[in-house]
Amino acid sequence: MELNQEIIDRKITEAKTGSQSAYNYLLNAHWNMVYRFQMERTKDDFKAEEITIQTFSKAFNQLHIYDNKYRFSTWLLTISKNLHIDLIRKENSQQRLLSKEDKLNKVIDENPTPEDALITEQNLSELLAHIKKLKPRYQEMINLRYFQEMSYKEMAQTLDEPMSNVKVKLLRARRLLSDLIEKDQ
Repeated sequence: MELNQEIIDRKITEAKTGSQSAYNYLLNAHWNMVYRFQMERTKDDFKAEEITIQTFSKAFNQLHIYDNKYRFSTWLLTISKNLHIDLIRKENSQQRLLSKEDKLNKVIDENPTPEDALITEQNLSELLAHIKKLKPRYQEMINLRYFQEMSYKEMAQTLDEPMSNVKVKLLRARRLLSDLIEKDQ
């Protein structure tokens, strides 16, 4: 999609005066272009999105130095390219540091970060919501096996059922749960 340079120039002028709608227009008009550019370079959704966000942040912070002799899109892509190069340098530097640490036999902290714990908690909440959609007998099977960590033998004793029945019911519960999760996605 070719953007009208006059409109872009007008929106840049408005953005320089603090117009939030002008910033939104510039972001929406150029987001896909910058994101696609980064996806081609990084082949990673997360990195592409992070660099795209950084690109617009930097561009909007430096909008006062933008020279309208050049296309705004070219300026954005230049910023984006430079941010990607910086990321590569940073990653290479971190890899060198990690390899030095490995040589020194330093232990890397594998404890979950607060962000990891939050993600795990959110995933668990979603899983529990799906489990609650199952019939009570299947909820019980999932609970005994995965939350109380019972063996098949312990489950059979608790439920007073043959082990083969326990295995079949658990298999059925897992399949139903899997179908619910797939349908929800």
